[in-house]
Amino acid sequence: MSKNVRISIYIIVPLIFWMVSGAFVKDEVIEEDKIAEKTAVAVAQSFSEPYRPEISLKATATSERRVNVRAKTSGEVVSIGARQGEFIKKDFVLCSLGVVELNRTEVKAPFSGYIESIVKPGNFIERGQLCATIIQLDPIIFIAEVPEINISKVKVGQNADMKLITGQRISGKLTFVSKSASPATKTFRVEVEVKNKGGAIRDGLTADLVIKTNQVNAHKISPSILILDDDGRLGVRVANNQNVVEFYPIEIVQDSSEGLRATGIPEGSNIIIQGQGFVENGQVIEISSLDRL
Repeated sequence: MSKNVRISIYIIVPLIFWMVSGAFVKDEVIEEDKIAEKTAVAVAQSFSEPYRPEISLKATATSERRVNVRAKTSGEVVSIGARQGEFIKKDFVLCSLGVVELNRTEVKAPFSGYIESIVKPGNFIERGQLCATIIQLDPIIFIAEVPEINISKVKVGQNADMKLITGQRISGKLTFVSKSASPATKTFRVEVEVKNKGGAIRDGLTADLVIKTNQVNAHKISPSILILDDDGRLGVRVANNQNVVEFYPIEIVQDSSEGLRATGIPEGSNIIIQGQGFVENGQVIEISSLDRL
């Protein structure tokens, strides 16, 4: 056999053997599930706690009653019974007039309060003209406006704390919650009544008002774990008992420097705190670490 023929056999025979042997080898099918690795996430178990949300507002002190006392007849003011700023009792004689109708010569205070303004002696006033203005400061009313997003949490009788612009701290209770929103601001008027013996709190003073709403059971969570679902709802993703991803919409009851307080999360849920943006609802995941909120 020539050298060229032998070389050809050496090449062809192994090639034929390789081709024949391959026909009897079964291809191994690798399932897609074996190739894909589960996404690893970190979770933290969350339990709710009793919590009393607070609503912070700006308030203004307003006298409970302000009345303009008017003369019932015309005449010259011959004397006045008190000066501006003084406290007077009900039926106190404010102005004495020199008139023919003697039974109407005195203008009296309709209630006890402070004189805000009063005419000077020697002035002539006509019937119906102003003699004095009286304000009542005990109790005094603080008025504030609640945004419509919070109005469902506000009820008559709830406690309220106030810090006046003067630094004084006082407390009271909500005595009025409006049923109608302001057309311009879409806010609801609320009032807090406070005892003000001696008139220490002046009409028109401003204050920081904090309404303590009713207690709820809420979870404390970080804003960084929140996501939006396909419907635009704000919520969290959790891993259920089968390590399957689920989404729960939440309601934020308080947003403070300490974090969010929210409702809508099942008790003891394993909330996904890392990797929540890389998984989808219904996906089976692997838990890399478990902590507690």
